[in-house]
Amino acid sequence: MRIALAATALLLGACTQLFLHPSREQVLHPEKMGLRYEDVLLPIGGGEALHGWYLPAVGAARGTVLHLHGNAENISTFIAAVHWLPARGYNVLLLDYRGYGRSGGTTTLPAVHQDARIALEYLLERPGPGHDRLVVLGQSLGGSVGIYTVAHSAQRERVKAVIAEGAFSSYSRIAREKMNQFWLTWPLQWPLSWLFSDEFSAEDAVPGLGSIPLLLIHGDADPVVPHSHSRRLYDAARGPRELWSVAGGGHVDALTRTEWRDRLVAYLEKL
Repeated sequence: MRIALAATALLLGACTQLFLHPSREQVLHPEKMGLRYEDVLLPIGGGEALHGWYLPAVGAARGTVLHLHGNAENISTFIAAVHWLPARGYNVLLLDYRGYGRSGGTTTLPAVHQDARIALEYLLERPGPGHDRLVVLGQSLGGSVGIYTVAHSAQRERVKAVIAEGAFSSYSRIAREKMNQFWLTWPLQWPLSWLFSDEFSAEDAVPGLGSIPLLLIHGDADPVVPHSHSRRLYDAARGPRELWSVAGGGHVDALTRTEWRDRLVAYLEKL
């Protein structure tokens, strides 16, 4: 009984910490990578702002990508997944949620979804070539957030596609799977998983994408988010969708490989 109470107290106090691990450390920087960039600041009230990097396309812009990163680190690490897109003709906005990198504010799950909405609206209103061909690309947590954000956007018809790599379908489901791996919480994985709200569930939201194309990318050996999560998202979607299974792929590592980058660009060109 004491173990059960301790586990419950631990989880009640750590729901946010399970999903969100913000880091302020700067690892990579576009200038040091030889990339043109612009610092973007998006106000969130109280004198605070979200920070992002806008990477303009090299040459004529063929489209624009909003990148939403995973639950840990920040854009200075996730830039490794998209730094190559400007050379292929795509503008990229990398956003740090509040509490991550140089973004102000306090990190919470509702705030993360609000931040994604703010960035989406910013790009939809920003003038410039390629912004009328906007794609949302999210990785891990960012994939789930991207699906929810676009599905609930009043301007979702202006988004050309949603791409989610290594996304999880449900907060309670992924929490239950993680508790299954820990001896202290294994006996209580089902009841305790309901402590994690599915208010922002991507699986519940994905039918709301309607006719917006959905591309799911997932390593079939992903040790963090099982491949089954993308299968559930694929099955729940109602519009045009594709599921690319990366043979032997781990967690959000497809875009480190030239063949998958080429395949992604070909997909974007079809849009």
